Amino acid sequence: MTRAEQYFSDHNIPLTPIYLNESSATVELAAAALQTEPARIAKTLAFRLSEDRAIVIVAAGTARVDNKKFKEYFGVKAKMLTREETEGVTGFPPGGVCPFGLKDGVEVYLDSSLMAFHHVYPAAGTPNSAVLVNTRLLGEYTGGTWLNVCKLPEASL
Repeated sequence: MTRAEQYFSDHNIPLTPIYLNESSATVELAAAALQTEPARIAKTLAFRLSEDRAIVIVAAGTARVDNKKFKEYFGVKAKMLTREETEGVTGFPPGGVCPFGLKDGVEVYLDSSLMAFHHVYPAAGTPNSAVLVNTRLLGEYTGGTWLNVCKLPEASL
């Protein structure tokens, strides 16, 4: 059982990962594999706020972190984890980071860019998986906090 599947089981969450024959490690690859628009892929971005504080922000696939909003909200400049740090900090490999079953202490934030969609596809813990989830239930399923630190290109919605 994968880390995400264990999380779903432990928390009585009725989600089932979709395992793909191809990579879903990037927004573009995931959208193609799932036959959906890139904006509907819920990408999970991992950041270090301090030596002992890491977070993930889940955002629409076409959204970009607005550095000014990030700094206003968190009080520090946005600094993404490196590929080498990602698995050790989050418990998931690059391309498979998801908001379900993160290592203890990693906080989950959900960007309002996701609210444009009824359902989104975050990764399910591996670089070739996803899970279809009702956007309004993401906060409940992840224990995440909603915020607004991203911006969307005009053509993405």
